[in-house]
Amino acid sequence: MSKNETIKVYDRPAGGWGALKSVAQQIIEQGIPGKGALTLLSANQPDGFDCPGCAWPDADHTSTFEFCENGAKAVAAESTARRATPELIASLTVSELAEKSDHWLEAQGRLTHPMQYDRVSDKYKVISWDQAFELIATRLNALPTPDDAIFYTSGRTSNEAAFLYQLFVREFGTNNFPDCSNMCHEPSGFAMREAIGVGKGTVLLSDFQIADAILIFGQNPGTNHPRMLGELRSAAKRGAAIVSFNPLRERGLEKFQNPQNALDMLTDQSSTISSDYFQLKIGGDLATVKGMIKCVLEADQLAQAEGRHRIIDVEFISEHTANFEQFAVEALAESWDIIVRESGLDRAQIQRAADTYMGAGKVIACWGMGITQHKHSVATIQMIVNLLLLRGNIGRPGAGPCPVRGHSNVQGDRTMGIIEKPKQAFLERLGQVFDFTPPQKHGHDTVGAIEAMLREGGKVFFGMGGNFATATPDTEVTHKALKNCALTVHVTTKLNRSHLICGNEAIILPCLGRTEIDIQETGPQAVTVEDSMSMVHLSSGINPPASTNLLSEVAIVARLAQATLKDRSKTPWAWLLADYSRIRDKIAAVFDDFADFNARVKVPGGFHLRNTASERLWVTATNKANFNTHTVPVDLPIHQARRNTQSPVFNLATMRSHDQYNTTIYGMNDRYRGVFGERRVLFIAQEDISALGMQAGDWVDMESLCDDGVKRQAKRFMLVAYNIPQGCLAAYFPETNGLVPLSSFADHARTPTSKSIPVIIHAHQVQV
Repeated sequence: MSKNETIKVYDRPAGGWGALKSVAQQIIEQGIPGKGALTLLSANQPDGFDCPGCAWPDADHTSTFEFCENGAKAVAAESTARRATPELIASLTVSELAEKSDHWLEAQGRLTHPMQYDRVSDKYKVISWDQAFELIATRLNALPTPDDAIFYTSGRTSNEAAFLYQLFVREFGTNNFPDCSNMCHEPSGFAMREAIGVGKGTVLLSDFQIADAILIFGQNPGTNHPRMLGELRSAAKRGAAIVSFNPLRERGLEKFQNPQNALDMLTDQSSTISSDYFQLKIGGDLATVKGMIKCVLEADQLAQAEGRHRIIDVEFISEHTANFEQFAVEALAESWDIIVRESGLDRAQIQRAADTYMGAGKVIACWGMGITQHKHSVATIQMIVNLLLLRGNIGRPGAGPCPVRGHSNVQGDRTMGIIEKPKQAFLERLGQVFDFTPPQKHGHDTVGAIEAMLREGGKVFFGMGGNFATATPDTEVTHKALKNCALTVHVTTKLNRSHLICGNEAIILPCLGRTEIDIQETGPQAVTVEDSMSMVHLSSGINPPASTNLLSEVAIVARLAQATLKDRSKTPWAWLLADYSRIRDKIAAVFDDFADFNARVKVPGGFHLRNTASERLWVTATNKANFNTHTVPVDLPIHQARRNTQSPVFNLATMRSHDQYNTTIYGMNDRYRGVFGERRVLFIAQEDISALGMQAGDWVDMESLCDDGVKRQAKRFMLVAYNIPQGCLAAYFPETNGLVPLSSFADHARTPTSKSIPVIIHAHQVQV
């Protein structure tokens, strides 16, 4: 495909007819024109299933259509008529399967049988469920120590499955719980717990309806959380200021046409989303927000000197916060030259953003992984919280921090105890309820798990969903670590790359999808999930299972626990499996916030988990909300690389295309960015292309820079001229995950720095 066929300017709004056409194409491609449409009508409905895509909350008053384009892709992919049968999988060796693209693997459809890797033939073969559980149990029990097992969790896992999973693993004897939070919003939780005592956002969906201003940092809702655009559209139409901070111009933050609005569709009208759009440098958010804070404090000093009404909320700061004086002195002393240089914005732009903040009574600040995947992510998030605290924008209607999570129950999994560093109070309560002594030693996070598998052979890796081999950084290193295991096990609905990176032994366990009916001994079951705004609600599948050989995630955990723990466990695993309401009763016994769980969750829309920070109760070391002081960083990996390298060094951010969700590739197009039929593209400013002596459409190789001496390359990417600041690049993951060193992660939170990778560019060398 030529460059002219691949790159086409997209000047339409996000959503609209393009989104509807995409939904229709997905349903047809999956061979489910009737079934797919009916299934989508049950998505995010009180008596239906929770979308297996993102964690954006559901409206109180649902409409007939409560799904977005990318949610529809996830539902269609799960409901597909295609089947990855044992015959299909066995027709190719694992080595041959590994040569296929991620898109091809996804397109084979639903797995139908548990499979075991046969190393002699290099193929997967059918294994019975009983045999699979017995083999896994035998390998787990043969380990020298329970800490030689790694138990990964995907954010799609339900509360019930996650709760039983962490219970089984802790009864087995370890806290090794790497999960997808370690790779995305870990800095949000760490930063906010330290600042306001709660690691979750404080706002509800209703707050968006009354906010005067919404600040959006490092987030692309048009692709990653499309239903959020409906709230932003409504806010913009009633006059709320929406200020976006993003290096790339993203269509969803510019214009949106609501597919659910008949007038928009019939008149081809769209709404402007951002009232201001500031294209800062990659990683420049901390400097930008600190500049805004400096503007607020300077304006407050002037108002105080002139006897006018103060700009900051003096009463709130006095009653509810700690460390303000020290923070204010340091912020005012920060150099404007450094702020401007490191943000990539000029002083007038920062002042304009600050003026909008100061002119708004109620302000929400949202952020995504464009904030959390940097070395200074925790500091950046705490600076955003500082900005909100200045004017009392936490703990009142229409205001507060809003980290927008990714997968549909990633927040719920953490609530259920999927964490490698559990609190002592939780362990004590868990031990009391289930009559055992939980392990006290902290376990491995994602980076630590890879390091451990790489360092010591013979471990068992168990993946509850997800695509660990592809989602993680430093791809070659991660693959080597997984291959170093005695056994790798993956619970999944479809074939993916991780299943082809085998330990000495490997097993695939196919499970029910979110859209499918789950029948246990007492009848059909429902599970629960927690969204980004701490709403907990039921999810009930409506479709027959893709295969009669599938088990639910709950069943897989319960049966594996029985096989592994046998008489060592006092937990009635089979009894809990028979009726998921029994699991919810146990959850309520462990977590006070889930009291009367079964009764409360039956209310349409579910219930909201208590958030002490939203009540202005600060569960911190000071018993107040803490201002945290951070200087603008000038010695990040990108600074070091530019000082030590003569070639031009660029800062690369990895991102999703519009036809993917996390590591799942639904198609080869990125409609909003104007890319069609190609994924190996590199977005770059035209000025940088010219400075390199190249042209748009040229093919290049990238090499990341790290002081560990390892040469990491990603080869053959097409240069695409794009509206992005000079010195900055963007490309899709997972194709560029191999450029992220395992040793490069966020301070304190250890999230891989996938949004700030120093790289140099070379012309692609064709191998002869």
